[in-house]
Amino acid sequence: MNLFDSFKIRDLSFRNRIAVSPMCEYSAEDGFVNDWHLVHLGSRAVGGAGTVLTEAVAVLPEGRISPADLGIWKDEHAERLGHLAHFLREHGAVAGTQLAHAGFKASTAVPWTTPGKYVSVAEGGWRPIYSSTTRPFTPDAVAPEALTQDGIARIVAAFAVGARRALAAGFELLEIHGAHGYLVHQFLSPLVNSRTDQYGGSFENRTRLLREILEAVRKVWPERLPLWLRISSTDWSEGGWTIEDSVALARMAKPLGVDLIDCSSGGMVPAAKIPLGPGYQTAFAERIRREAGIMTGAVGMITAPEQAQHIIATGQADIVLLARELLRDPYWPLRAAHVLKQNTAWPKQYERAKW
Repeated sequence: MNLFDSFKIRDLSFRNRIAVSPMCEYSAEDGFVNDWHLVHLGSRAVGGAGTVLTEAVAVLPEGRISPADLGIWKDEHAERLGHLAHFLREHGAVAGTQLAHAGFKASTAVPWTTPGKYVSVAEGGWRPIYSSTTRPFTPDAVAPEALTQDGIARIVAAFAVGARRALAAGFELLEIHGAHGYLVHQFLSPLVNSRTDQYGGSFENRTRLLREILEAVRKVWPERLPLWLRISSTDWSEGGWTIEDSVALARMAKPLGVDLIDCSSGGMVPAAKIPLGPGYQTAFAERIRREAGIMTGAVGMITAPEQAQHIIATGQADIVLLARELLRDPYWPLRAAHVLKQNTAWPKQYERAKW
């Protein structure tokens, strides 16, 4: 495999193995996409990425990370998102979106104001905050309400309706956000999930919410289109979720219709010691791919074309997802192709500048 090889998942063709990782832009009002999102994500499609994923879109208003996040909890959101999805497809990228619920990390301030601060109702935030249990993210954070059985059913239904709206908007790829300490991860991790019902305790019980979401989404998301799952491969904390758990989860998710595991890590507890460095999460993608027999994506401090090519060529992952490097350079894929001596198409408007 090579970074610029085209490939297929189900009936969908991808022009290369470079994906834009979901990145919150904190620029929406009432969940609606606007010109910022069109220019931000559209530039990455024009810049040659094979897949462009939006930031996390909240399936319920109280599921937003911040009041300035995108949403998909009403039909009007899908109408606006449709213009974005069309532009991405028109410029050769697979148009993808990520469905999410923030759980006890909801209603927080945008990072350039007061990072991590809870935004009160008076400030445009909301109550209540929901989680797997009543444990807050930090001791001084707002204590969440533990979801009831009815609340869990509402969450599952909201993911399915969100998937239906994403399809109506013209997205071709769907990713479920099960990482970074957000709601699904709050059920998965034994560091937080202390429930005593069928959603807590054993591995089978802690994965139940995610399985129900995947099953509900696959009922409305066409068989011809791919479904991805982002996970935190480890909590980086003793007694937490482990890479062994992630392998087991991947084996469980594959027959439920998941085509690729997007292998991130951390986010469950603020005190976790994460050994940051180039490609620090790539080994998780390699192990899950090898042991679970499922496609994986590597993400995290992937910056150099040669590094990305090595990950793909050595079979450590099937795709690479770039985030901050694509903020620095929206045209990174075009530059990477030049560095790696790969011939790739440029937008006809830009061909006069092609190396």
